[in-house]
Amino acid sequence: MMPTNVAARMTLSADPNALQGAVAAGILGAGPVVLGTSEECARLLAAGVAANRDPGELARELHAAGSRVPGFGHPVHRPLDPRAERILELADERGAAGPHVLLARALRDAVAEVWDRPLPMNVSMPIAAVLLDLGYSETAVRAVPILARTAGLLAHLAEEEERPTGFLLAGAAEAAVEYEPPAE
Repeated sequence: MMPTNVAARMTLSADPNALQGAVAAGILGAGPVVLGTSEECARLLAAGVAANRDPGELARELHAAGSRVPGFGHPVHRPLDPRAERILELADERGAAGPHVLLARALRDAVAEVWDRPLPMNVSMPIAAVLLDLGYSETAVRAVPILARTAGLLAHLAEEEERPTGFLLAGAAEAAVEYEPPAE
C-alpha cells in the first residue's frame, strides 16, 4: 500500500463517483520517491555516453561527492529488481539495447564495487536507458513512470470498488497516530 494508492483509495471512498479525482489524488501524491528517478537516470546516462565516461570513474565520483546513485537501491526488491531485469531482457530481445543500456549495466557492477555492497538496479535506470536508446529525450523519460503509476492506481481503484478499504485505512492511520496538542 504505497502512499499514492492509499490517497487514491481514500479519495474514492469519500466520493465513489469521482474516479478521475481519485486517480488525480494518487498522482499528485507521487513524487520522485514513488515515481522513481528515471529522468535523473536519463541525465546521468546521457552525459556519461556523450562523454564516453568510464562507469567505475563515474561511480567513484558520485560516491566521493556523497551522492546517491539514481536508479540504484530499492526497499523491497533485493538482491534484484525483477522489473528492471525484465526491461533489460526485452531490450535485448527486441534489439533496443544500445550504449545507454550498456552503460547502465556497467554501472550496476561499478556501483556494487564502489559502495562495497550490492545495490539493486531499480526499474528507473532501465526505463531511462532503453528510452534514450530508442531516441527519446531525457525529459520525455519522466512520462513513463507517471503512466505506469496511473495504470497501477486504476487497478487499485477497481479493487476498491469491489472491496472497499479506504475508510479502513483512514481508521487505521488515525489509530496509529496519537494526537499531541501544540505546546502553548
